[in-house]
Amino acid sequence: MSVITVSILILGITGIIAAVVLYIVAKKFHVYENPDIARIEEILPGANCGACGFSGCHAFAKACAEAKSLEDLQCPGAGQEGMEQIAAIRGLTAGTLTRRVAIVGCNGACAYRHEATHYDGVRSCAIEAGYYGGETPCVYGCLGCGDCVSVCPHDAIAMDDETHLPVVDFSKCVGCGKCADACPHNVIEIATLSDEHPLVYVACRNKDKGGIAIKECDVSCIGCGKCKRACPVDNAVTVSEFLAHIDPALCIGCEKCVEECPRHSIHSLTV
Repeated sequence: MSVITVSILILGITGIIAAVVLYIVAKKFHVYENPDIARIEEILPGANCGACGFSGCHAFAKACAEAKSLEDLQCPGAGQEGMEQIAAIRGLTAGTLTRRVAIVGCNGACAYRHEATHYDGVRSCAIEAGYYGGETPCVYGCLGCGDCVSVCPHDAIAMDDETHLPVVDFSKCVGCGKCADACPHNVIEIATLSDEHPLVYVACRNKDKGGIAIKECDVSCIGCGKCKRACPVDNAVTVSEFLAHIDPALCIGCEKCVEECPRHSIHSLTV
């Protein structure tokens, strides 16, 4: 036989042996996956944002495919409609989706909180916070570099060019919490919305004494306690460290604290 024929035979036999080995290995190490997982994952947004409480969309799809009940499983990105589709695949009933969104706890726009120094480094809140408290006298407020914008997997936050504060697009926000984790001043927090009443929150994080806070920002909370006295619900509003706090579990959304605040530090939100 010619050298070419021998070479072809050797390659053919080698290929057959390799194919047999691969077939045996594939059969031996095959892992069965519920086909419902792939069907459910197609419904999910694929952002892997973690708003569901799982590491990613695949992990959530697997949990849904194996769960006996979907009452405690929620994907804000898929919405109520998406959860209903997942429930139909499983032959189960979807729970009512809890709406969670990111709120910005700082109202210190450029018009209210004037620049005292100038930061000329890398535009990063984390880096700027590591060096000092920020460009304004208030060391508790938003740094305005947009770390929250860069980590948002849903494109739900943008920096306002005029105020230099982040603005949340509530039609896109699912409350995954990545922006809150990225904020070194803890200005952003995740809140649960209610269908019964507005969400009332303090848009300030300043813990300095009233006289100092007044000089630092025109809309800072000064811990005067007028909101607490105006609130009809005991302990729904408390004041500590010269800063008002509103308990969302007790707040009834009457907005009396919003009306009474002399500093316009308390806001209400209805989405």
